[in-house]
Amino acid sequence: MTPYREILRLHSQGISQRSIAASCSCSRNTVARTIEEAERHSLSVPLPKELTDEILGKLFYPKEAQPDPNRRMPDYEYIHRELAKNGVTLSLLWTEYCESCRVAGDVPFMYTQFCFYYSEFVKRTKGTMHIERKPGEIMEVDWAGDTAKVTDGTTGKDYDAYIFVAVLPYSHYAYVEAFLTQNEEAWITAHVNAYKYFGGVTKILVCDNLKTGVDRVAKSEVTINRIYQELSEHYGTAVLPARVRKPRDKGSVESTVGNTSTWIIAALRNQVFFSLSELNTAISVKLEEFNNKPFQKKQGSRSDEFYENEKHYLLSLPRTPYELASWKTATVMFNCHIAVDKQNYSVPYEYIKQKVDVRITERTIEVFDGSNRICSHPRLHGRPNQYSTVSEHLPENQKQYMEWTPERFVEWAKRVGNSTEIVVANMLSDRQIPQQAYKACMALLKLGDKYSTQRLEAACCKALGYTSKPSFKNIQTILANGQDKLPEEDAPNPVQYEKYSFTRGADYYDRRSK
Repeated sequence: MTPYREILRLHSQGISQRSIAASCSCSRNTVARTIEEAERHSLSVPLPKELTDEILGKLFYPKEAQPDPNRRMPDYEYIHRELAKNGVTLSLLWTEYCESCRVAGDVPFMYTQFCFYYSEFVKRTKGTMHIERKPGEIMEVDWAGDTAKVTDGTTGKDYDAYIFVAVLPYSHYAYVEAFLTQNEEAWITAHVNAYKYFGGVTKILVCDNLKTGVDRVAKSEVTINRIYQELSEHYGTAVLPARVRKPRDKGSVESTVGNTSTWIIAALRNQVFFSLSELNTAISVKLEEFNNKPFQKKQGSRSDEFYENEKHYLLSLPRTPYELASWKTATVMFNCHIAVDKQNYSVPYEYIKQKVDVRITERTIEVFDGSNRICSHPRLHGRPNQYSTVSEHLPENQKQYMEWTPERFVEWAKRVGNSTEIVVANMLSDRQIPQQAYKACMALLKLGDKYSTQRLEAACCKALGYTSKPSFKNIQTILANGQDKLPEEDAPNPVQYEKYSFTRGADYYDRRSK
């Protein structure tokens, strides 16, 4: 309401109308009209206490606009519902209203009066739904400022649990989940679970300018995080980050964050949770109560509004949920493989010694040259240094494309010594494809540079005394511990150690010599 008393008080003190407008947060025209009306009614400061701003408003503007009885009043409840649908505007509804009046022989309101009475209808019914929000159009997401607690059952220490909130602004239907971190994995997982909870996808996704969603914010453009962009493409939605320090761009989620802090987080404050799953189970129960809680200013609940008027406008979920991926850069080795988490995957030989982008998921390894996908492999798990090799990735004529060949490795080992030659030959023959052993052979070659070829030959000889097929790790350990320098009589009996690895032997118990 316009602060008429304050305007007149400031005017009586000789303050300019421009300053009064700034102080009272109203226009200069309003200030000027208030002063004119006060002079016309011979009002002066100090005003009587009984003259409130509401009474002054009725005194200055006694006549309220009344609709023309000769014109047909539109059904504004119907108009209010229709405006929520995609593409529907007041101009379109006014045209349809005029057409229906023409058919019925009634006189319609002009467009300005049509819009005026609609705005009065919204004020009178206290409609809380924003006209610009369409069902199934937007999902707003954010982290709540308040945290819950998870207690370690062993130490009794409390850990913060961060609350993710997703809201559909049309129905205010919400999804809430707790996480122990706010990292990228938690952020992506929360979105996947929210879409699953809603049973569909909105056309637009509005988030804050946090690092897990936005890489860079500039005046001219916003750069979306690569993984977040992949998520949006997988679900067919568009990410529109809110403007910096503009919380009204995602007002629905800001409001819901406050409500969830009260009706969910605060409601669980006296309970103790020993795991995150326990906390989320309790949150899901409170969330159902929250979504089914009746509105204060209109009929129904968030759940009623969602299932009746919004759910069928959501886009369909993809056949499979988005799988979280990470990216790294790798160099294609001379054996046509790249190393990812101590596992090896083949790449077409044309990319030897080139850098490629690798997309890593729980099940798949994908290799990209720029935006072009070169190849993909099922992800290897378990023991390290396994190989996933596609034969088509290897060149037919190895000497033409590759600096190293099996023959060259054997020739190099022969120059070092007979034992080294046996070790290298075993490495090459032990693999289904010789290229898979190139990495170990090259590492063995570098041991010769580090420790000298004489020590390498001695280490290979000692390793062959333990096993017929020593690994690179066996030889590296011998060299690192200096076991190759031990005299032969001081060296442990390899056969005895291999056969009786956990037995002291008969000599240990022979006390007759003591």
